[in-house]
Amino acid sequence: MLSSRLWRQGYGVWTVAIALIGALLIAVPPVWAAPSDLPLLTPAILQDRLQSTVTRDATPTVDLRGFTIDLRPENGEFRDRFYRQLRAALQAGNTPVGLDLSQSRIQGELDLTQLALTFFSDGDTPLGFLPEPAQQQLSRDRRRVSRLSQLSRSLLIQPQAAQPSLSLFRGPLRCAQTRFEGAVEGSDIFFLALVDGRRANFDKVVNWATARFNGPVNLFEARFSGALALRNAIFFDQVRFNQGQFQAEVDFQGAEFQASANFNQATFAAGANFNRSIWQSNADFAQTVWQGAATLIKSNFQKALFLTETRLNGPMILRQARFGEPLNLRGAIVSNQLDFGDAQFSSGVYINVSGMEFSAAQSELLGSPGDIGQRLSAPVLTGNETLLRNLVFNFRRLEQVSDANQVEYTTERLRLRDLHQRLFGLNVNSAPQRRLMGAGFSSEQATAIGQARQAALLLSAADFLALDAVDLATYVKVRDRIVFGPPLGWVARLRVACGWLTLNGLLVLSHYGTSIGLALSVGLLAIAWYALLFWLIDRYRRAKPTPIVPTAAEIVTMLSSFVLIASLSGTLIWRLGDRPGLTLMAIAVVSVPVPLGIIGILYRRGRYHDLMDSSYFVEDGSLRQLRLLIARLPIIPKFPFFRDRYTPILWQRRWSWLNYYDFSINNWLKFGFNDIRLRDEQLPGLITAMVWYQWCLGILYIALLLWTLSRTIPGLNLLLYF
Repeated sequence: MLSSRLWRQGYGVWTVAIALIGALLIAVPPVWAAPSDLPLLTPAILQDRLQSTVTRDATPTVDLRGFTIDLRPENGEFRDRFYRQLRAALQAGNTPVGLDLSQSRIQGELDLTQLALTFFSDGDTPLGFLPEPAQQQLSRDRRRVSRLSQLSRSLLIQPQAAQPSLSLFRGPLRCAQTRFEGAVEGSDIFFLALVDGRRANFDKVVNWATARFNGPVNLFEARFSGALALRNAIFFDQVRFNQGQFQAEVDFQGAEFQASANFNQATFAAGANFNRSIWQSNADFAQTVWQGAATLIKSNFQKALFLTETRLNGPMILRQARFGEPLNLRGAIVSNQLDFGDAQFSSGVYINVSGMEFSAAQSELLGSPGDIGQRLSAPVLTGNETLLRNLVFNFRRLEQVSDANQVEYTTERLRLRDLHQRLFGLNVNSAPQRRLMGAGFSSEQATAIGQARQAALLLSAADFLALDAVDLATYVKVRDRIVFGPPLGWVARLRVACGWLTLNGLLVLSHYGTSIGLALSVGLLAIAWYALLFWLIDRYRRAKPTPIVPTAAEIVTMLSSFVLIASLSGTLIWRLGDRPGLTLMAIAVVSVPVPLGIIGILYRRGRYHDLMDSSYFVEDGSLRQLRLLIARLPIIPKFPFFRDRYTPILWQRRWSWLNYYDFSINNWLKFGFNDIRLRDEQLPGLITAMVWYQWCLGILYIALLLWTLSRTIPGLNLLLYF
């Protein structure tokens, strides 16, 4: 009995609570809806409000707030009186008069053109009260209307036609939380002052095509149930459509935004047409939801375009668009097609795709082959590795191999940065307090870090920022110099160092297998360098007692050829490499110290062995043909009969210097016109060591070259990826 009584008492309490909540929900109207019991605007009330204007922001304003205004055809007498009397009040005198329809309910169509001041296009009406940009635009509109009128008269053969006119709405238009149950007509109107439609509800079509908005436009949280037409409209001041709901088609084709435009958190339930729109300031579409197709073909974004955390359930087409500043897609969700085909990017403009959700199976990113891949950018690898891998698959599916390779090159550069930071960065879990203070932390922060890592390792930036003593500003200042995670031992550090060196070499020598031109330039420079060294040790043997030196003509020819080839390859490296200095340094590190050390020892010892008057290099005299020499070694076999096939290369001919390039190509690429090798008699071991050193480097280079070819030539990449 007691439990049932308590249950009944609790049930009664919940019943009363639910009843109270329901009453409150009934009493409080929705955000976008105007109350249904608003008083009806009568001719008497209208006359009274027209005679007793109020002042809003130092502007006299006709106050029609909180009324039901019936402009339906069946109430035609009141509708005609409404337009006639209100137009007379708004256009009377030289002082602009505003109109306030806030929190009202408009039944039937509202035609703002009947409330605007008519301007004729003959140019007689002075425009001195307008700002300079508005005057220039109104003059252009006058000329446009006049020319269209003349064209229509000439085509229709009309000797006399009505004088063309333009409409001017001088005062502010306020319609905050207003419900428009009918269409709103405002095309070809020049709005001089503020247009405030916060939380307004437009049930039918809104036609503001070719309208001009000289003042701010505030349509915050406005709901457009019908189509919105702003074709060829111009906004001179700030525009706010943020948190708006566009439930039908939206047409901004040819619109021009001269100040910032804010569509933050807006929802586009149907198609949105922004073709040929011009954005002179920032365009903010952050956190917007696009259910239908969004077309921005040939749009011009002179400043930044923000699509951060945007959800694209429909296709977004940005073909032939122009971007003057970076495009931000951070955190966006792309579930359909994102098309940047033939888009034009200014120098240095990139697309930030950090944190973007992109499924290679459902989504598609399109762009100009060879260009779109270079525009994609992510600041860090952590959190973006899956995205970058999906982008690689996307471009490979589209057979845009260069873009796929470029994205993978970006990925590996980010990986190299992580390895560099792990290797040389300051680990907050093992660094002493003195080094933490040297990195930029205060003594209190260093002490707090030391106490925190004793309890648990700091494994991520989130763990680090959870410390009370560390603020975001400090983290931003030191984030490039610190690392998280367990401290590295010597073995782990050596493994990271090897990975860092290998990855660095692949990046600077071939863009991680994405630039065949860079790889070939590196090989060309190495071939020329070793040809010069082989010519030197073979032709300049000794100066005493019997000089064995090349002629002056041969010296000039060999040095000139080397300078020419080195200049050509160096120019290509400088043009194709992102870090040409590091590329040249890598070539120098592996190709200069060891050969020069061998040559230095060779000349210090001197050469006084037999066969000094014969070249160290011999050629196969049995065949003269282009050969693939991948399977042969640089020294001839010791079998005596092979000496009958190989003869020393000639010294006395003008073209003899070409033999050294031939041997260098044979030894580096295992490919050449003729088979030139080292002789097997009276051969200094240092010369053999240098030849074998180049041969080993050549093996590594062939592997790099074949890997690069398989990644850059369509068809060959199937050997690696499929």
